[in-house]
Amino acid sequence: MSFHLIIGDKLHSSWSLRGALALDLAGAAYTETLIKLGQPDTRALILQHSATGKVPLLKTEHGTIADSLAIAEYLNERFPAAQLWPADIKARAQARSACAQMHSGFFALRGNLPFDLSHDQALVPMPAEAQADIERIIALWAECRAVASERGPYLFGRLSVADAFFAPVAVRLRTYRVELSAEDQAYIDAIYQWPAFKAWQQAGLEEVQG
Repeated sequence: MSFHLIIGDKLHSSWSLRGALALDLAGAAYTETLIKLGQPDTRALILQHSATGKVPLLKTEHGTIADSLAIAEYLNERFPAAQLWPADIKARAQARSACAQMHSGFFALRGNLPFDLSHDQALVPMPAEAQADIERIIALWAECRAVASERGPYLFGRLSVADAFFAPVAVRLRTYRVELSAEDQAYIDAIYQWPAFKAWQQAGLEEVQG
């Protein structure tokens, strides 16, 4: 069993982070190729691996899996014992719903608060459409906690794909100094203490130094 992950800059690629965290949840060893984003040859380099022209991509014995959500679902099938999704059917349904909403929405948040691990400044004033996205995300987190069948610091008690998908949001809320409740701040603290996230963050900050 061999996995190879094609990613963008760790400093800026939120979608690549999701793929890497899903692999960590699965307990899957993997190698990686990093392609620097925003360069004249970025798209050509990615196209050498997949026709999507986007990252992340996971190369497996079953072919190349494009898209972070597809990667998570593939890993869930390959590593059922890891339980990447919550075990309870109600919680699992909510987790998939939350990830799908994150996957296909919140464009104002992404556009106004770009993912950058080195950023550390509030956005003032916060655009109304971005604030609306933030409020919806906070409500979505509460919806996840409300159906969690396990206790713990993450959205469904223990780590799941949902946390992999919302880790980049946690970064945006922290690095843009968004004021949050103690409960939501504690959730972001838990994400920042996730060893796989910490390793990614350190590597991303080293890209700045490099």
